[in-house]
Amino acid sequence: PQTGPISLTDAELAAYDGTDPNKPVYVALNGSIYDVTDGRGVYGPGGSYHTLAGRDATRAFITGCFDTDLHPDVRGAELLYVPVTPAEAAADGRTVEDKYWAALEGARELSSGEQKIRRQAELRSARKSVDAVVENWAVMFSGGRGKNYFKVGEVKREEGWMEKRERPVLCKDAQIRRPIRMGL
Repeated sequence: PQTGPISLTDAELAAYDGTDPNKPVYVALNGSIYDVTDGRGVYGPGGSYHTLAGRDATRAFITGCFDTDLHPDVRGAELLYVPVTPAEAAADGRTVEDKYWAALEGARELSSGEQKIRRQAELRSARKSVDAVVENWAVMFSGGRGKNYFKVGEVKREEGWMEKRERPVLCKDAQIRRPIRMGL
């Protein structure tokens, strides 16, 4: 049996998806591998989170897009927390409440400098939200919240792996959950 931390590639991690009853079930988050065998009913075949087993699906844990975001590339995921204008929300097919449109009436247009400062502040806040979501899941997978899960190792990837991927965009479900900005 393995002693000490394990190190698996993404391809090797796939063998721990719960389909082999003689192997543990692993889930990876942000490059850390967790043993969730105690939750085989949830993460194993037929379980509601089986698609997350045997892989690092950090992006899906952030966006909630468990059908399209089953990978570790989190670039741009913070946009989920960056507000859109009422017009952008409407263009996405969302119903925009009157209070958002009313907040635009008589509002002073921001200068380009003010817009840049607001955008930077929104991105900083959004990145903190992403970090909090990932940390929340990491606490659970580390045995917090009464789960008998624990960290067993790390996913090994080559240097610059993320840059070799096409930059992901927010899935439709995440896009329509973005907050709507009040005012300009």
